[in-house]
Amino acid sequence: MLLVIDVGNSNTVLGIYQGQDLKQNWRVGTDKYRTVDEYAMLINDLFQLAGLRFDDLDDVIVSTVVPPMLNTVEGLCQRYFHLSPYVVGPGMKTGMPIQYDNPREVGADRIVNAVAAYEKNKCPLIVVDFGTATTFDVISPTGTYMGGAIAPGIGISAEALFERASKLPRVEFTRPTQIIAKNTVNSMQAGIFFGYVGLVEGIVSRMKAELKQTPKIIATGGLAAPIAAATSCIDQVEPFLTLEGLRILYERNQD
Repeated sequence: MLLVIDVGNSNTVLGIYQGQDLKQNWRVGTDKYRTVDEYAMLINDLFQLAGLRFDDLDDVIVSTVVPPMLNTVEGLCQRYFHLSPYVVGPGMKTGMPIQYDNPREVGADRIVNAVAAYEKNKCPLIVVDFGTATTFDVISPTGTYMGGAIAPGIGISAEALFERASKLPRVEFTRPTQIIAKNTVNSMQAGIFFGYVGLVEGIVSRMKAELKQTPKIIATGGLAAPIAAATSCIDQVEPFLTLEGLRILYERNQD
């Protein structure tokens, strides 16, 4: 079995693959102060609930946008799984040319998403990932990573509003019934939710105009589904796109 680990700024997503089949997946909070042993205890509990053992693992592949977490994950793999993980980064074969001023600056998660999206669709694409940051990544018809855009994530924007406007309460991120709200909580929900819908529609529209193409729009990340349901600009939601990309990269790097 293959363990795939995507370490994000807010959450770490893990998946177990048997061949090309995703058998289990979990989402836990990313905590750079958590020790190797603490992560081992947490993952062991998840494995036990799924009827798995560390000895069931044949290999591990990791992507992370949190540099301090890499040593922790590598230590976890070596000490408890007795495996040296594959790490997405410079030197790994991706099969995807990168048209970026400095290819090393592209986040590992963005490349992983792009690889998975193109492998599944084989057409021009824009991948929108709703994470701590909201990223927009453009892939050409021939499978070249062309670049993209990065915007503050929904959580970051909402938290800034709560902190800087002292009279405004924290509210649940949910789609309100109407845009013209009648109370403060619904007004904030309308602004946050539909503001983000507008952000996505605006950036995607401008990217299409710049490309002079009609790419397929793929959304992923924890908040992809509710945003996609509120706009016609997203063609497809792929909740496990990053995990799938890690599996594909693992297969491409087998000698």
